[in-house]
Amino acid sequence: MKIIFVRHGEPDYVNDSLTEKGWREARLLAERISRWRVTEFYCSPLGRARDTASCTLEKTNRTAITLDWMKEFYYPIDDPITGRHGVPWDLIPSYWTKDPLLMDMDRWVEADLTAKNPEIAQNYKIVWKNLDQLLASDGYVREGLFYRMPDATEKFVVQTAVEGEDEYPEVYSQIYAEDEKEPVIVIFCHLGITCLALSHLLNIPFELLTHGFFIPTTSLTIVSSEQRWSNEAYFRVQRLGDVAHLASGGETISTAGSFAKPFEG
Repeated sequence: MKIIFVRHGEPDYVNDSLTEKGWREARLLAERISRWRVTEFYCSPLGRARDTASCTLEKTNRTAITLDWMKEFYYPIDDPITGRHGVPWDLIPSYWTKDPLLMDMDRWVEADLTAKNPEIAQNYKIVWKNLDQLLASDGYVREGLFYRMPDATEKFVVQTAVEGEDEYPEVYSQIYAEDEKEPVIVIFCHLGITCLALSHLLNIPFELLTHGFFIPTTSLTIVSSEQRWSNEAYFRVQRLGDVAHLASGGETISTAGSFAKPFEG
């Protein structure tokens, strides 16, 4: 299974839509996605995500299922250092790195900062629960910190194939055959909620993801399930923040969500 998280285009937050640049980004993205075999499209209910998705849906003549729980994870806090009232990330390094709770995958909601807004603890588990229900509908059932595929044929793969297709044609023919059958879902959403979903899929603390990785506007974050032992599966990031469509279309990377100028090389 492949899950492709798409962050919305450069946002016009006042109108919950896109800037002119954001619309250009969305059109370049649509050209790229239109070449894929997509099982299902999903979308956040917020305007900037829906506007981004609209370019792809129009080009592919498809519709998207709205997932209310994939709206941005905006349950604001008051930053004790900067005084900023807003998202529960974008924190000062000397503050968040010293709090062991903020570095914990499950207990980050118990930290002094996040506990001040009870909606954070109430809603992050709702997101994880709904994500697991969505994956279960495609045959991936959460079991502890990994997923099991109860209906899948068991596989036992000791190591990766390091040679090319000519060397192991039977291996690659099986890989390609399975690739044609696996579900591929695309979710148009937001930076924070993508990190929250990745936190669950990869078992990585939320604050480490939001502070340690930059996900540009209209970028693709692609996670793929790997089944290599029995009917067990684990999700692995293949690409994070991929904006190749912007580079090929001559569009610069937006600074939205970044405190540094993105590298354009």
